[in-house]
Amino acid sequence: MLKDGNIYAGRTDDGRQVSILPKMANRHGLIAGATGTGKTVTLKVLAESFSDLGVPVFLADVKGDLAGMIAPGTESDDMKERIKRFELEGTGFSLHSYPAVFWDLYGKKGIQLRTTISQMGPILLSRILGLNQVQSQILAMVFKIADDNSLLLIDTKDLKSMLSWVDDHRSQFKQDYGNISTASVAAIVRAVNTLETAGGDIFFGEPDLAVQDLFSVNSEGKGVINILDSESLINNPLLYSTFLLWLMSELFENLPEVGDADKPKMVFFFDEAHLLFDNASKELLDKIEQVVRLIRSKGIGIWFISQNPSDIPDQILGQLGNKIQHALRAYTPSEQKKVKAAALSFRENPAFDTYDAILNLENAQALVSFLDEKGTPGISERIYILPPQSRMGTIDDADRETAVRSSLLYSKYAQAVDPDSAYEVLQRRGAEEEKAAADARQKEKEEAAQAKAEAAQAKEKARQEEKQARQKQRAAKTVASTLAGTIGREAGKTVGKNFGRFGRTLGGNVGASLARGILSTLLKN
Repeated sequence: MLKDGNIYAGRTDDGRQVSILPKMANRHGLIAGATGTGKTVTLKVLAESFSDLGVPVFLADVKGDLAGMIAPGTESDDMKERIKRFELEGTGFSLHSYPAVFWDLYGKKGIQLRTTISQMGPILLSRILGLNQVQSQILAMVFKIADDNSLLLIDTKDLKSMLSWVDDHRSQFKQDYGNISTASVAAIVRAVNTLETAGGDIFFGEPDLAVQDLFSVNSEGKGVINILDSESLINNPLLYSTFLLWLMSELFENLPEVGDADKPKMVFFFDEAHLLFDNASKELLDKIEQVVRLIRSKGIGIWFISQNPSDIPDQILGQLGNKIQHALRAYTPSEQKKVKAAALSFRENPAFDTYDAILNLENAQALVSFLDEKGTPGISERIYILPPQSRMGTIDDADRETAVRSSLLYSKYAQAVDPDSAYEVLQRRGAEEEKAAADARQKEKEEAAQAKAEAAQAKEKARQEEKQARQKQRAAKTVASTLAGTIGREAGKTVGKNFGRFGRTLGGNVGASLARGILSTLLKN
């Protein structure tokens, strides 16, 4: 709740109020503690306070017990006792609901939340797909080829079509982009298929989330609390953590600089924050550090929620100015070392031992350190966290469905749209290439058939000409032989009649010579 214009977080044993200054709330924060020590209550109290301040909130509901924010808290005996203990009567504290919008990557328990493959980018997508370094480099190459060819990557079928097309034409891309391994492409495709099975085919698409839709304020001036249903999503920790990192990156890239504002433009709560850093590459850690370091200049405050501060890398932990530490357990030397490290991150309070305090905190009690007006961390304070004003626990499906469908954003994101993107373009291009190839094959076949026919005609013509030549030769021989015999006989008869036997002999020889001469002449012609 708000008190004196500040975010009233809790009070010390001696009744002192401990608050967070609104203008320091975008310096980020940490909520840590063992399971069951009150982290969820703290998150609810802070989220409600930011909403009262007119600041929109985005948080992940991992266990389903944050949905109760749309309903008033229950006036139980325990609640009455806490109101009395904190002296909240007459302070403006009341049990009431808060404006909230439910989101869901799977579209089952909230408004369908989507983004596109292109917006996710190769670095974050490689993390979701669990790719190794070589496969990640090839995926980045595929993104570059898509950009250079004006091919939009909207959903998973676009990505698979692009991978197949690049693999089929890898020889064309080798010189400009480098070697593309078919085996690596196949591994990426298998990873995409696995992602689709886990619901990635629903998450990636359009209409994609416009981050401006998260910055809503209701008619009473309260910031809307955006609740991401994560009960199922948390079973896919890579998708869960990478999506939230993508959302932070989108806020960072799309929001203008605001400098030191009086209050944040939005506050972002990242539950189960250790999932963000598990097995993260150095490149990814560098990106997270950059976002966390610079996003506060855009007016965004990020609160990480985890069981132990050691879950957060030192380069990130050092940028979290506001700290709320619930109890930790230390049964082993390793756990004791972690508690000591957590204690050393606080400015020492001479009134108590920080290490012992962390080990002995009661439920809903916490060790806190908030930034003062100059941005200096305050000394550690042991406080009891205020009770939330909205309902603790979940809601029934009917109430959730009513809340989802009554949102003005429901109709905007309910119906998926499949635009003309890489899949459709490459399908058409493939059809055109197949048609061109079929036309080329048909033309080649027709040309081969024509050549074969022409060869057969030429062969037949040559055969006919050869036949005609042989017939002509045989005819000439027949004519010559007949003529020679006839001439010889006639000549012999004539000479014989005139010269007797000598004449017949001589006539026969003359006739034969004459016949040979005629025959030779005919054969030459």
